[in-house]
Amino acid sequence: MLEIISLFTVFSPHLSTATLRQFCEIVFAVLAMTGGVTMRNISRWTSKGGSYRTIQRFYNTLIPWGTLCWVFFRTHLFDPESVYLLAGDESIVAKSGDKTHGLSRFFSSTLGKTIPGLAFFALSIISVKARRSYPMLMEQSVRGKTSPPPEEVPVSKTSQTEGNPPGCPKGSKNRNKTEVILNDTLKQLQSMLKTVLATLNGFLRIEYFLCDGYFGNNPALQMVRDCGLHLISKLRRDAALYLPPTTPYQGRGCPAVYGERLNPKEIDENYRVSTQTQGNITTEVYQMECRHKRFPDPLNVVCLLKTDAKTQETSHVLLFSSDLELDAETLIDYYALRFQIEFNFRDAKQFWGLDDFIN
Repeated sequence: MLEIISLFTVFSPHLSTATLRQFCEIVFAVLAMTGGVTMRNISRWTSKGGSYRTIQRFYNTLIPWGTLCWVFFRTHLFDPESVYLLAGDESIVAKSGDKTHGLSRFFSSTLGKTIPGLAFFALSIISVKARRSYPMLMEQSVRGKTSPPPEEVPVSKTSQTEGNPPGCPKGSKNRNKTEVILNDTLKQLQSMLKTVLATLNGFLRIEYFLCDGYFGNNPALQMVRDCGLHLISKLRRDAALYLPPTTPYQGRGCPAVYGERLNPKEIDENYRVSTQTQGNITTEVYQMECRHKRFPDPLNVVCLLKTDAKTQETSHVLLFSSDLELDAETLIDYYALRFQIEFNFRDAKQFWGLDDFIN
């Protein structure tokens, strides 16, 4: 236990003496206790000076957790020879009732359905060398009340063609796809990203931000690029991707931007990067530069096509990045490292009371 206390000495410039002492008492109690990690149970496992009122005062104290996580990482965990990534993900905690702040209905990937509960979004630094995730910032996600969709007025086909000629309205201009409107989730994520990057203050060079397929869209991409990072995420399996045009320019009109639509099950062998076979499953990796009509710039797309030799059934996954120079093997490895943040959620729920502290 004394070895653990020595690790917390780096917090002394950021915490008062009383708060640091309470923090050490709580850590000892949580590591030794059994049962639910609640304030009352913690007070039962602390030594003299760790009463229930003291535990309440600690959790009512404003503590710069982001700064503490960064100071601890920089002092004890930083490896100058490793490459570091930034990852983000959301965790859902089931909760009944109607009085808890932020209580709403969220989709739980574990249960595969929408449940009442709380949502917490976390940002972590991931070490490529150690292949571990180190949490930096975590905030509760509060969903606002969405306005009901506008009622659609049925319009007959004759009225559509009588007054309005076909094509774009006169005087309309092309929309700039880099200028997007961020929803509440992306606004919160952008604020958290800027907070973490400001805390790093150039000490750590991070180029890529990893997130799941929920953020595989243009608004999320533009938000990440505004923060100075490249996005690595996943596209929908039915995403409409287009290869570069193969026909030469005819000298009239605008040059073609979109070529043939990508069919993940029938990709040209020239785009194949590698092939691996394990048992009856053959995995083919393709990499190509594609365009999507909702993205302003080309995307670095990697397609993983799996084929069952017995049944000939196929399935595919579409990963992408805004960095066109990133090779397929590195892109796949970086996206796989995103799962390390799930171990942070597991530890928070099993050992540190994320499932128990709902107040």
